Amino acid sequence: MSEPESGMGATVSLAERRVFSSSFKPLYGEGMALVERAAEYLDGQGRAEARKLSRQAATLYAAESMRLTTRLMQIASWLLLQRAANAGEMTRDQVASEKTKVRLDTASAQEDTAGWSEMPAAFRDIVAHSLRLQSLVRRMDEEIYGGAAQPEGHAADGTANPVTAQINLLRTAFGGR
Repeated sequence: MSEPESGMGATVSLAERRVFSSSFKPLYGEGMALVERAAEYLDGQGRAEARKLSRQAATLYAAESMRLTTRLMQIASWLLLQRAANAGEMTRDQVASEKTKVRLDTASAQEDTAGWSEMPAAFRDIVAHSLRLQSLVRRMDEEIYGGAAQPEGHAADGTANPVTAQINLLRTAFGGR
C-alpha cells in the first residue's frame, strides 16, 4: 500500500514542536531561573538555615543539595542543547548524540525520609520544583528522542524502591557516589 497523500506520514510530536519553536523560551527561562534561584538559596539563606538543622537533617540536606545541584545541571544541559538546536547552531542528530551525556533521572529522598520535614520549606520547594521540571523535560525528551529510561532506584513500573533510595542517599551523604 502506498502512503496517503494527506501528508500523514510525517508526524511531528507536540513535544518536538514545543522544543523547536518559540514556545520553548518559557521552558528555557523557567529552567535557568530555577538554577539561579537554587544557587542563590544554597549560597545564602540555605547555608544559614542548614546550620540550625539536627545532625540527621543536616546530613540529608547535604545529600539533597548535591542531588539538587546535579539534577539542575542536567536539566540546564538539556535545555542548552535544545536551545542550540532551536537556534540552528546544532542539528537534531548532533543534539541527540550530545544529549546521551545528559541524565534526567536524578532521584530525591522520599518526603517520609527521616529528617525531611525538618528541612527548610524554601529548600523543599526548590527540590519539588526541580523534580517537576525534570519530569517534564524527561517526558519531552522521551517523546522527541525515544528510549524511556527508569530513574535510578525505580522499578520498571516506575515505583520507587525504598531500599535502593536509602542506599543511594547514604552513598551520596558519605561520598561513595
